[in-house]
Amino acid sequence: MATNQRETRAVAEQLAPAPPTDTMAYEVATDLRELRAFVCAGATARGLPAERVELLALAVSELATNTLQHTAEGGRVRLWAEGDQLFCDVVDQGPTRAFGRGMPAADAVRGRGLAIVEQICDEVAVLAAGEGTVVRIRLAL
Repeated sequence: MATNQRETRAVAEQLAPAPPTDTMAYEVATDLRELRAFVCAGATARGLPAERVELLALAVSELATNTLQHTAEGGRVRLWAEGDQLFCDVVDQGPTRAFGRGMPAADAVRGRGLAIVEQICDEVAVLAAGEGTVVRIRLAL
């Protein structure tokens, strides 16, 4: 797949064991500043260009906000690189998210965050795993 194409897929199967990653847990809304700093530092260290680092931080922030709005337990973020790709998992105990519906109307109260994630990432996959719901996003380095 070309890096400028975006793909969203939902998969209901166990994930293969995740590669070694940096991981950060978040439980309350005040963790989001630290979470964004964690994501930015990890992505920069792996070679993601600065403008893409900001996009990744926005995507993770939107997903984490969704977690905090719809779960009681918070979640975890994992970050790693494989070849020329950067991956980030947002893992929580919430329901599977509905991607692929397009951007809601400008006056919509909810639903814009997930559409933004789809627009700025090269790929978004929603996976069901024993550890919970995993939203895996990918950006080309």
